[in-house]
Amino acid sequence: MRPMMSPPLLSPFPCPLLRFLCLYHAPRRRNPTAARLPPHTFRRRPLLLLSAAMSSSASTTAPDSVVADPSALARKVAAIRAAGLAKLQVIADFDGTLTRYWYDGARGQSSHGLLRQGNEEYDAKRVALYEHYHPIEICPDIPLPEKAKLMEEWWEKTHGLLIEGGLTYEDIKKSVSDAAIAFRDGVVELFEYLEERDIPVLVFSAGLADIIEEVFRQKLHRSFKNIKVVSNRMVFNEEGRLVAFKGKTIHVLNKNEHALDMAAPVHDNLGDPNGSIDDYSLVKKRTNVLLLGDHIGDLGMSDGLNYENRIAVGFL
Repeated sequence: MRPMMSPPLLSPFPCPLLRFLCLYHAPRRRNPTAARLPPHTFRRRPLLLLSAAMSSSASTTAPDSVVADPSALARKVAAIRAAGLAKLQVIADFDGTLTRYWYDGARGQSSHGLLRQGNEEYDAKRVALYEHYHPIEICPDIPLPEKAKLMEEWWEKTHGLLIEGGLTYEDIKKSVSDAAIAFRDGVVELFEYLEERDIPVLVFSAGLADIIEEVFRQKLHRSFKNIKVVSNRMVFNEEGRLVAFKGKTIHVLNKNEHALDMAAPVHDNLGDPNGSIDDYSLVKKRTNVLLLGDHIGDLGMSDGLNYENRIAVGFL
C-alpha cells in the first residue's frame, strides 16, 4: 500500500452519530419514536447493523442499514435522553471502526498491520502468522472457545516476534508516518462534541496502544482529555527498545471492560496538562452505552459493565 500523503481527516458534513447525540439537548417530544437515528455513520455509504434501531418510518429511508428491532431502539433512545448526558459513555473499537476500512482504493492498514520493525526477516514472519491465523479468525464454523485460544496464540507469537526482532519506538513513529491509515469522516467532530460535554470515550482495541496513541498524535495533532485507550501496551527500556508487554493480552475475542487496568488516557502521552475528567469508577456508573465496532468480538467490549441501555452499531 502506498504511504499516506496528507489525507483529509475532516468531513465537510457533520457526523450522523454526532447528530444522534445532539438529540440529548433537543426538547423532548411527546412521541419518543420521532427521534430518528440517522441512517449513515462515519462513512458515506456504510452498511450498519444495529441491535436496536430506528422507527419503522425512518428505516425506509436507510437502504444502507439493517435494523433488527426498530421499536426497541426508539425505547432506548428515549430512555437514554431522559437519563441525560451524565449517564452516557461511548465504547469504540479502533481498527476499521474509528479508522477507514478502505483507504485510497485499498484496504486500510490496522495498528498491527502498519508496523514495520526495521527487520525484514521478522516482518515476513509476522506476515506468515497473519496468513495462517486470519482465515481462522474469520471462519464461521470454528466454535468461539476454540477460536479464542487460537487468537491468543496468534497474538502471543506476534508480540514475541516484535520483542525478538528488536522493535524500537522510533520504528513505531516511522511506521505511522508511512502508513495508509486515516480516521473516518466525522470522527474528530464526534470526539470534540463528546469532550465538550465530559462524555468519556473508551477506545477498546486488540491492536497496540502505543501505535494507536501515535496515530492520534500524527494524524489528529491534538489530544482529547476524555479518551482512554484500552489495548495491548508495550514496555520500552531506556534505549527505546521493546522489552515486554503489560498485563493480559487483548485479542479480537476477549475485549471487555475487565481490562480497564490496562487503560491509559491518550492525553497523558500527548502532554495534555488538564488531566483526566473521569476515573474508572465514574465510567462504570455511566450505564447508558453507545457501542461501536466492526467485529463480532466487539460486542464483548461492554462486558463487565452493568449497563441499563446499550445501542450497538456495527460497521460492515
